[in-house]
Amino acid sequence: QVQLVESGGGLVQAGGSLRLSCAPSGRSIFSFTAMGWFRQAPGNQRELVAGLTSYGTTNYADSVKGRFTISRDNVKNTIYLQMNSLNPEDTAVYYCAAPLRPISDWSSDEFDYWGQGTQVTVSS
Repeated sequence: QVQLVESGGGLVQAGGSLRLSCAPSGRSIFSFTAMGWFRQAPGNQRELVAGLTSYGTTNYADSVKGRFTISRDNVKNTIYLQMNSLNPEDTAVYYCAAPLRPISDWSSDEFDYWGQGTQVTVSS
Protein backbone atom coordinates (compact mmCIF):
# COMPACT_ATOMS: atom_id res chain seq x y z
CA GLN A 1 0.00 0.00 0.00
CA VAL A 2 1.44 3.34 -1.04
CA GLN A 3 1.51 6.05 1.59
CA LEU A 4 2.08 9.68 0.77
CA VAL A 5 3.56 11.47 3.74
CA GLU A 6 3.03 15.22 3.82
CA SER A 7 4.53 17.92 5.97
CA GLY A 8 4.96 21.66 6.09
CA GLY A 9 1.56 23.18 6.75
CA GLY A 10 0.86 25.76 9.40
CA LEU A 11 -0.30 29.27 10.21
CA VAL A 12 1.14 32.21 8.33
CA GLN A 13 0.25 35.86 7.87
CA ALA A 14 -0.94 37.18 4.57
CA GLY A 15 1.99 37.80 2.27
CA GLY A 16 4.03 35.06 3.86
CA SER A 17 5.38 31.79 2.51
CA LEU A 18 5.19 28.10 3.28
CA ARG A 19 6.66 25.01 1.68
CA LEU A 20 4.84 21.70 1.66
CA SER A 21 6.61 18.38 1.20
CA CYS A 22 5.34 14.99 0.09
CA ALA A 23 7.27 11.74 0.06
CA PRO A 24 5.85 8.37 -1.05
CA SER A 25 6.82 5.55 1.25
CA GLY A 26 8.62 2.66 -0.41
CA ARG A 27 8.20 3.92 -3.92
CA SER A 28 9.98 6.31 -6.24
CA ILE A 29 8.25 9.51 -7.25
CA PHE A 30 9.17 8.53 -10.82
CA SER A 31 7.06 5.39 -10.56
CA PHE A 32 4.04 7.70 -10.84
CA THR A 33 3.19 9.28 -14.18
CA ALA A 34 2.17 12.40 -12.30
CA MET A 35 1.83 13.83 -8.83
CA GLY A 36 -0.28 16.70 -7.67
CA TRP A 37 -1.21 19.01 -4.85
CA PHE A 38 -4.90 19.56 -4.21
CA ARG A 39 -6.68 21.63 -1.62
CA GLN A 40 -10.08 21.69 -0.04
CA ALA A 41 -11.57 24.52 1.95
CA PRO A 42 -14.71 24.07 4.09
CA GLY A 43 -17.80 23.92 1.89
CA ASN A 44 -15.74 23.72 -1.29
CA GLN A 45 -14.84 20.90 -3.62
CA ARG A 46 -11.32 19.55 -3.72
CA GLU A 47 -9.40 21.38 -6.43
CA LEU A 48 -6.08 20.98 -8.14
CA VAL A 49 -3.48 23.50 -7.03
CA ALA A 50 -0.46 22.25 -8.96
CA GLY A 51 0.57 19.14 -10.83
CA LEU A 52 3.83 17.72 -12.09
CA THR A 53 4.24 14.91 -14.59
CA SER A 54 7.14 12.48 -14.67
CA TYR A 55 8.33 14.33 -17.78
CA GLY A 56 8.53 17.56 -15.84
CA THR A 57 5.42 19.23 -17.23
CA THR A 58 3.60 21.42 -14.73
CA ASN A 59 0.01 22.56 -14.43
CA TYR A 60 -1.27 25.26 -12.07
CA ALA A 61 -4.62 26.58 -11.02
CA ASP A 62 -5.11 30.11 -12.31
CA SER A 63 -5.48 31.39 -8.77
CA VAL A 64 -1.94 30.36 -7.82
CA LYS A 65 0.01 31.00 -11.01
CA GLY A 66 3.03 33.16 -10.32
CA ARG A 67 2.82 32.51 -6.57
CA PHE A 68 3.12 28.73 -6.15
CA THR A 69 5.76 26.40 -7.57
CA ILE A 70 5.70 22.62 -7.68
CA SER A 71 9.04 20.86 -7.86
CA ARG A 72 10.78 17.62 -7.01
CA ASP A 73 14.02 16.47 -5.48
CA ASN A 74 15.11 13.22 -7.08
CA VAL A 75 17.64 12.41 -4.39
CA LYS A 76 15.22 13.00 -1.51
CA ASN A 77 12.37 11.33 -3.44
CA THR A 78 10.13 14.23 -2.50
CA ILE A 79 7.87 16.70 -4.24
CA TYR A 80 7.37 20.19 -2.92
CA LEU A 81 4.87 22.98 -3.16
CA GLN A 82 6.47 26.36 -2.54
CA MET A 83 3.76 28.86 -1.71
CA ASN A 84 4.56 32.57 -1.76
CA SER A 85 2.44 35.68 -1.36
CA LEU A 86 -0.17 33.71 0.51
CA ASN A 87 -3.57 35.26 1.09
CA PRO A 88 -6.53 34.21 3.26
CA GLU A 89 -8.22 32.61 0.22
CA ASP A 90 -5.43 30.02 0.21
CA THR A 91 -6.59 28.69 3.56
CA ALA A 92 -7.46 25.01 3.14
CA VAL A 93 -6.35 21.47 3.80
CA TYR A 94 -3.72 20.60 1.23
CA TYR A 95 -3.33 17.06 -0.08
CA CYS A 96 -0.60 15.35 -2.03
CA ALA A 97 -1.90 12.82 -4.55
CA ALA A 98 -0.70 10.31 -7.12
CA PRO A 99 -2.52 8.18 -9.72
CA LEU A 100 -2.48 4.43 -10.17
CA ARG A 101 -2.53 4.80 -13.95
CA PRO A 102 -1.69 7.54 -16.46
CA ILE A 103 -4.12 10.40 -16.08
CA SER A 104 -6.31 11.87 -18.81
CA ASP A 105 -6.88 15.10 -16.96
CA TRP A 106 -6.08 16.71 -13.62
CA SER A 107 -9.39 16.05 -11.90
CA SER A 108 -9.21 14.54 -8.44
CA ASP A 109 -11.06 11.45 -9.73
CA GLU A 110 -7.92 10.52 -11.69
CA PHE A 111 -5.89 10.18 -8.49
CA ASP A 112 -5.90 7.07 -6.33
CA TYR A 113 -3.35 7.69 -3.59
CA TRP A 114 -3.81 10.54 -1.17
CA GLY A 115 -1.82 11.93 1.71
CA GLN A 116 -3.39 12.61 5.08
CA GLY A 117 -3.70 16.31 4.38
CA THR A 118 -1.96 19.25 5.99
CA GLN A 119 -3.71 22.41 7.15
CA VAL A 120 -2.63 25.75 5.76
CA THR A 121 -4.13 28.79 7.44
CA VAL A 122 -3.43 32.31 6.24
CA SER A 123 -4.42 35.14 8.55
CA SER A 124 -5.24 38.61 7.30
